[in-house]
Amino acid sequence: MVAEPGADQVGAPAAHCHGPDGIIKLSLGAIGVVFGDIGTSPLYAFRETFAGHHPLAVDAFHIMGVVSLMFWSMMLVVTVKYVSIIMRADNKGEGGSLALLALVSGKTKTKRWSAGIVLLGVFATALFYGDSMITPAVTVLGAVEGLAIAAPGLGGLVLPIAVVILVALFSIQRSGTSKIGLFFGPVMLLYFAVIATLGLLSVIKTPDILWAFSPHYAVEFFLYDPVRAFLALGSVVLAVTGAEALYADMGHFGRNPIRVSWLFFVLPALIMNYMGQGAMLMRDGTPALASPFYLLAPEYLQLPLVLLATAAAVIASQAVITGAFSVTQQAIQLGFIPRLRIEHTSASTAGQIYIPLVNWLLMAMVLLLVLAFRSSANLTSAYGIAVTGAMMIDTCLLGVVLFRLWNWPSYYAVPLLAVLFLVDGAYFAANLTKVPDGGWFPLLIGLIIFTLLTTWAKGRKLMIERMREGAMPIKVFIQSAATSATRVPGTAVFMTSSPEGVPHALLHNLKHNKVLHERIILLTIKIMDEPYYPDDGRCYLENLDQGFHRMVLKYGFMQEPDVPAALARIHQCGADFRMMDTSFFLSRQTLLLSARPGMMVWREKLFAWMLRNAESAMEFFRLPTNRVVELGSQVEI
Repeated sequence: MVAEPGADQVGAPAAHCHGPDGIIKLSLGAIGVVFGDIGTSPLYAFRETFAGHHPLAVDAFHIMGVVSLMFWSMMLVVTVKYVSIIMRADNKGEGGSLALLALVSGKTKTKRWSAGIVLLGVFATALFYGDSMITPAVTVLGAVEGLAIAAPGLGGLVLPIAVVILVALFSIQRSGTSKIGLFFGPVMLLYFAVIATLGLLSVIKTPDILWAFSPHYAVEFFLYDPVRAFLALGSVVLAVTGAEALYADMGHFGRNPIRVSWLFFVLPALIMNYMGQGAMLMRDGTPALASPFYLLAPEYLQLPLVLLATAAAVIASQAVITGAFSVTQQAIQLGFIPRLRIEHTSASTAGQIYIPLVNWLLMAMVLLLVLAFRSSANLTSAYGIAVTGAMMIDTCLLGVVLFRLWNWPSYYAVPLLAVLFLVDGAYFAANLTKVPDGGWFPLLIGLIIFTLLTTWAKGRKLMIERMREGAMPIKVFIQSAATSATRVPGTAVFMTSSPEGVPHALLHNLKHNKVLHERIILLTIKIMDEPYYPDDGRCYLENLDQGFHRMVLKYGFMQEPDVPAALARIHQCGADFRMMDTSFFLSRQTLLLSARPGMMVWREKLFAWMLRNAESAMEFFRLPTNRVVELGSQVEI
């Protein structure tokens, strides 16, 4: 029932204007939500670089090289690419791959390469789902594994405790997270303060590690040990996983609060902790590789640190789960995923949603990952490919933004894009070496979800085209049927995906019931290429004569259509709408497979299965259940 995204509805960058107090509060809130993923990377990133599938010698040369690589990765990828540049490419305040895709697609619809841009955005979304499965598994396991350091006798309980925490986390999603969300900010604030302090104390003991700020140590690493330096990038990139979350969560906090919290709090804390881990390795050598994160703390503080890190891991996982709900809602509205049941967990906050199917599928896959890989060290092999793939795609879309939206001159845009592609390409290539060790998982998940998303989008487009082919012109219908059929009191609203022609439900109703209502509304819901559409321009109304009216209701891709509420605000279509006098007619299509060119047979069957299992339009559009009539029709694709 949702029409194709509208063209030319491209939003200008939204200016988030807050006073000093507002920025401070929003910055604290961002620390609790946005930085959980990248903030928990010190749990495993440094250890895996030295003790992972491609181990490095624990000597000053490699330690300084790795610390320098991590620092400059955070500066180039997070600070320059995301915080300074990509966060300027917001779609009316919203960020993320789908929001960026919607932003650029309106400018490139007439271009030959627009289809490629859409596929890139969809694949980035597919990779996000793979990332959202791995993140809870690796962060919670990485945190709980500290038990083996703090209390070696409890090492055997790591896996059961991680499973219990994850099951509990997914089980509370239905009740909403607004209450526990109040504690996210203070907990993450304490977490970052603690890891910064522990890192600083270690750096004070070995201040020579501070020379790693110089990029020449990273360059020397590549010059004198290029193979190991390249392979090390596959683990170094773990230090910047979660960078895309800064962009995706921009709509919740605004651009400036995220920048402030990153530059003045999170970045210094992370740098200091990685420096501290490197300093400890220089002092203690290989024994410190058992857990350079937890061994930074004195023995008596290791158990409290495990509890604090586990809380931070749960918060990071919660942010990813919430992100999966948000991305799914956007994909539904933009026509890439069938309608799914969406529940609101907060009466006051529209963004607080819960999608049962996504929640339980995520939980099943996360638990499967934990039980199959059994340790964060094994999981880090699967972690990184999805992230680096999404980063590459973001850079591709940024190129479109620079040239098509911002009109940057080539002598600025080309060198910048060259550097970003070089960095992202190196990280992605290094992670491809981990495919046999687990990197196949996010690629497999991404491929499956990409197939589902593109099958639904293509099948839906074909179905709408086939329905348009057989649609009778509305003027012909009004002239032939409106004067001969019996008119009955009340209003009939016929939902249609196309604002042209006669809806199938209207034809079937006339054929079987032999009557027409006094007022007939042909209603189309249209999702625009911007996150929020203003109320004053929501309704387009056209009088077709003889009591027939064409109505188009426009919504942004972050909004949920509420048809009764929209009708209640319309006073230019005769008498006001009363739900007790209004009937809603829906058409439920049954697909017939045909030899007509369109999709391969297996994709047609997959699309038919997705169509059968889609959420009812009645619930999706919030129609009153006792005022809905469904009429079936058959469509060949």
